[in-house]
Amino acid sequence: MDAFSTVIRVASHEQHTEAETSAFMSDLLGGRLGVDAYARYTEQLWFVYRALEDGATALREDPVAGPFIQPELMRVAELERDLAHLRGPDWRETATALPATRAYADRVAHCAAEWPGGYVAHHYTRYLGDLSGGQIIRDRAERTWGFARKGDGVRFYVFEQVGNPAAFKREYRELLDSLPVDDLEKQRIVDECKRAFDFNGAVFRELGEQFPLSA
Repeated sequence: MDAFSTVIRVASHEQHTEAETSAFMSDLLGGRLGVDAYARYTEQLWFVYRALEDGATALREDPVAGPFIQPELMRVAELERDLAHLRGPDWRETATALPATRAYADRVAHCAAEWPGGYVAHHYTRYLGDLSGGQIIRDRAERTWGFARKGDGVRFYVFEQVGNPAAFKREYRELLDSLPVDDLEKQRIVDECKRAFDFNGAVFRELGEQFPLSA
C-alpha cells in the first residue's frame, strides 16, 4: 500500500498541474507581466494565509491538525512586509480579495473551525507548495523586477527558520503518513486537496482576467 503522502500527491496531480500551468502563472513566470500583477497575486496570498494562520491557534492541540502547526512555516508577517514594499505603508487600505480568493479563504476558515482533516489538506497544498514550486516564483521575481536576493518583495518565499528544506519536507510527509484517521477520512482529505488546487486555479483565472497579455 502506498504511503498516504504519495496517495495525495498522485491523486491531486492533475489539479495541481492545471493550477500551476494557468495562463496567469505562465505569464508571470515568463516575465511577461509587470510588478503590479505580482503585487496583486501577493495580496491574494495574504487573504488565504490569514485564514490559515488565524485558524491555527485553536488547532494546536488537535490530534489531527496540531502536529502541522509549526511556527517556522508561518507566512503572514512576511507577506505583510512584502506588501509594504510593493504597495507602500498604506497597502491595507487598498488590498481587496478577488471573489475566488474570498471563496478560497472562506473555505480554509470553515475547515479550520469545523474539520481538522480538511485544514490539513489546505495546509499541505499551500505550505509544501511554497517550499517547493514557490522558490521558482521567488527566483523569477528577483530576476524580473530587481528585488534583492531573498529581500523585501520576496520574503514570503524565504523560510529562514526551516534549516534544511529537503529534510523538513520529508518530515512533513511522514506526518501525513501517520495521520490518526481512517481510510474514509483519508479519502475526504484527498478530495479536499483537489478542491484546494481548484481554488488556486480559480484565483489564477481571475488574476488572468485582470492582467491579460496585450495582443
